[in-house]
Amino acid sequence: MIVDRSKCKSCGFCELVCRSKECVECLACYYSCPFEARKIEEKKKKEEKVTIFFDDLRFEVPKTTVAKALQTIGFKFKDPGNEPSLSCKTGGCWSCALLINGKVERACITPVKDNMKISFGEFEPRRIIHGPEPHLVGGKATPWWEVDYLHYVEAAVWTAGCNLRCPQCQNYTVTYDNFSKALSPKEAAELLAFCHKTYRTKGVAISGGEPTLNRKWLVKFFRELSKITEKRVRRHLDSNGTILTRDYVDELVDAGCNNIGIEPKCVSVETYMKITGLDDKELASKYLENAWKIAKYICDEHSGVYLGIGLVYNSALVSFEEIAEAGEKIAKISGEVQVTVLDYFPAFRRRDLKRPSYEEMIKVRSILEGQGLKNVVVQTVRGHVTPHNRR
Repeated sequence: MIVDRSKCKSCGFCELVCRSKECVECLACYYSCPFEARKIEEKKKKEEKVTIFFDDLRFEVPKTTVAKALQTIGFKFKDPGNEPSLSCKTGGCWSCALLINGKVERACITPVKDNMKISFGEFEPRRIIHGPEPHLVGGKATPWWEVDYLHYVEAAVWTAGCNLRCPQCQNYTVTYDNFSKALSPKEAAELLAFCHKTYRTKGVAISGGEPTLNRKWLVKFFRELSKITEKRVRRHLDSNGTILTRDYVDELVDAGCNNIGIEPKCVSVETYMKITGLDDKELASKYLENAWKIAKYICDEHSGVYLGIGLVYNSALVSFEEIAEAGEKIAKISGEVQVTVLDYFPAFRRRDLKRPSYEEMIKVRSILEGQGLKNVVVQTVRGHVTPHNRR
C-alpha cells in the first residue's frame, strides 16, 4: 500500500482505521480514504511465516491478517448474513469475530502474530454503532404522514460496516469506523430505547452502513428492543437488501421488526455498479436481484410489516428512463408501497457531483406517480416532498 501525496489531505482517517504499524494488506485504509490517496502496489517481497494455533492445531501461515492466514490453511468463511463471515472486510460489522488469544476480535483486520491462539468459542455478538439520535425525517420506510419537520419521528442508530463501496457514501465516517467501541445487542437496544422515551418518538430505527451484515447481533438487537418498547412502537430496519433471505426476514419479524426499508437503488446492473462501486458484475447482479426479490417477499408474505422501497437519483448516475422502469417494477409489487427517492449530492469520493435541482426531483416524483405509484416521497434541496405536496 502506498500513498499518493498529491491526493492526500492529511485527514488522518487512514491512521484511525489501521490496526497494525506494519501493513498486513487488510485494505481498510484503502476503502475508507475519502480522497482515494491510498493505492495498492504489487510488490514481490520475502514471505514471512509465523506459527498460529487454530483450534489447538499448529500451522505455519504468512504474516498477514487472521482472515487471510486462515484461508491459506483451508478455512472457509460463511456467506454474509451468517457468522463468521467476511462481510464488510473493514472491521466495522464484527461478523468475522473469533476468539483470538482469548479475546473476541475481528479476523479481517487483526494481524497474525507468532504463537497466536485462534478458536471459535461462544461469545456475545457485538457491533459498532453511532448514535442514538432523535431524527426529524426517518428513513425509507418511515410512514410519510408522520413527518412534519417539527416533531422527532424516530430515535435512530447507525451501524458501522457495509458490503457495498458507494463512492458517494453519505455516511462514510460511520460506514468505515472500525475503531469505536463495539456494543452488545442489549447495550445498543437500551441506548436506543432511552432516546426513544426521552424524545417521545413514534419509532426506533437502525440504519447504516448495512445493519444486516451481522445476523446474530441484529436479530438479538430486535428481540431486546421488543422487550423494552411498547408493541405500538415502530421498530424500523433500513437495509440495502443485498443479503437478506426469506428466513432471515422471518426471523427479524419474529424478533419484533415491524417496519422495513429496502433500497435496491435502481434496476440496471450497470447503473448499480456505478452507484455501489462494485466492479464484480456477477456479484452486483446477485445483490441487485436479491434486493428486488426480498422487497416483493416482504410485501407478499408480511402484511403486518410497513414496507418502504428506496431509489436514488442524480443525472450523472441514473436517467429519467430508468426511474420510469423502476416505477413500473415497483408497481408490479404494489402501487400502495411507499417509495422514497434520495437525491444524491456531493459526498465522500464524489465531491464533483451536482445535487439535483428541486425541479428535477419533482419530475422524478411525477414519473413514478405516472407508473401508478400512490405514495412517492422525494428528498430535495427544500426538504422532503410527499404525496399531496406536503413538504
